[in-house]
Amino acid sequence: MVAKANQTKIRASNVSFYYGNFRALKDMSLSIPERQITALIGPSGCGKSTFLQIFNRMYDLVPGARVKGSVRINGEEVTTTNQPQELRRKVGIVFQRANPFPMSIFDNVAYGPRLMGWNKPEITRAVEESLRFTGLWEDVSDRLNASAHALSGGQQQRLCIARCIAVKPEVILMDEPCSALDPISTLRVEELIRRLSEDYTVVIVTHNMQQARRISDFTAFMLIEPFERHGELVEFAPTAELFNSPKDERTHDYVGGKFG
Repeated sequence: MVAKANQTKIRASNVSFYYGNFRALKDMSLSIPERQITALIGPSGCGKSTFLQIFNRMYDLVPGARVKGSVRINGEEVTTTNQPQELRRKVGIVFQRANPFPMSIFDNVAYGPRLMGWNKPEITRAVEESLRFTGLWEDVSDRLNASAHALSGGQQQRLCIARCIAVKPEVILMDEPCSALDPISTLRVEELIRRLSEDYTVVIVTHNMQQARRISDFTAFMLIEPFERHGELVEFAPTAELFNSPKDERTHDYVGGKFG
């Protein structure tokens, strides 16, 4: 296994996010290390998914959505980039529910490489490598032209991960990728996430605190401010430290099951 790097991959500084006049996030600041798994935890509605999607500008698709503050990946500002397509190649995302495109298994994984203008041998190689990495190749190599929707739920989610890594991103965002899966499929995806962190920076939103403890290297705990109702960062620390010796009483109460 390649030794993990410790340098910062993503640096968020005083990030606030708005839907129209409503401030959904306030003054979020943290540094996400390279080739580690960082989990975002907290009760529903505290802005975990919103914060995640700032990293690849998914909010561009939402009318009235805007961000203040700075988000830098490899030192380059995300919030003002005029190359969002290149940003989304570098920063892929896997959603809560598997969302394979209505096309074949092969074409799902080949979609990104084709969009980038890769030649046919490059595309074929990327498809096989990605399917092998996600553990799907043995299951689907004889039916690559079959519909992706014929796969099981767990297989579809691993296919979406294969589609994400086919274009060689640097960061992989995951928004509750196991919440719709059975326990066996969840275990396989968690094992895959650990493997992904050997080569990629992974940021995962999860409501499952046991999952955060199992797979993440760092954890950020978020809460809703009770009066203005915006999400805010309470504590960010190495996962073992946050769960075993949190510095904030609110973190202690949440991870101890007193609320949430």
